[in-house]
Amino acid sequence: MADLITVEDPDDPRLRDYTGLTDVELRRKREPAEGLFIAEGEKVIRRAKETGYEMRSMLLSSKWVDVMRDVIDELPAPVYAVSPELAERVTGYHVHRGALASMQRKPLPTATELLHSNRRVVIMEAVNDHTNVGAIFRSAAALGMDAVLLSPDCADPLYRRSVKVSMGAVFSVPYARLDTWPKGLDLVREAGFTLLALTPDEKASSLDRAAPHTMDRVALMLGAESGGLSTQALVAADEWVRIPMSHGVDSLNVGAAAAVAFYAVATGRPPV
Repeated sequence: MADLITVEDPDDPRLRDYTGLTDVELRRKREPAEGLFIAEGEKVIRRAKETGYEMRSMLLSSKWVDVMRDVIDELPAPVYAVSPELAERVTGYHVHRGALASMQRKPLPTATELLHSNRRVVIMEAVNDHTNVGAIFRSAAALGMDAVLLSPDCADPLYRRSVKVSMGAVFSVPYARLDTWPKGLDLVREAGFTLLALTPDEKASSLDRAAPHTMDRVALMLGAESGGLSTQALVAADEWVRIPMSHGVDSLNVGAAAAVAFYAVATGRPPV
């Protein structure tokens, strides 16, 4: 059972994991280096725990202590009870969900390991908006994609905003980073995957015509919100695919486009 510790000093060193959560650059460097990430909200904390992430500590406002009592009773980690005002001073924002947990990261699998054991893979290139990363992971989990590969410059899926937007789906969809780009795509092709580049370019085949759900192994490449996939990624692809648009709309937000494309890729997949 965890110790419930009341903290009244925002500079208490025991709260260090939670300081400055709105400082993206600080957290981007610090969290991976220290092997931690922050889960926010009851549902996300529970999902992290259920998927085997070890909890370092929890930070709770008083009204959430009873809500999280069953989790507290199972934990060896400390639980810090604080006022909402102190939580805001420590984290840098109003923690309206009232519950935060510092979690220990797991070692990532290699890209080769993921490619060996899966058949429907998402590849993100330079997707640096944490909201988009979280939305893509949530859609990948919901719509039957097996795994995610990230280019070296993609945002961290375990950054607080990504975890929150994904509603914890980042815990259930395995992911790995490609060591090099676009050279790392050679690994994907060598593993027997067809590389499909999602692009609004008129030269691309519609998803209906490409029929990715009939292919044995598919890797769907997604680019960043503004520029889309790079020229190098497009050149490396086996085929360009697009979502047909109406009413003069030329493209969708990458999160929305990903959901549509995932449905087309995963629905009716050939039996294992």
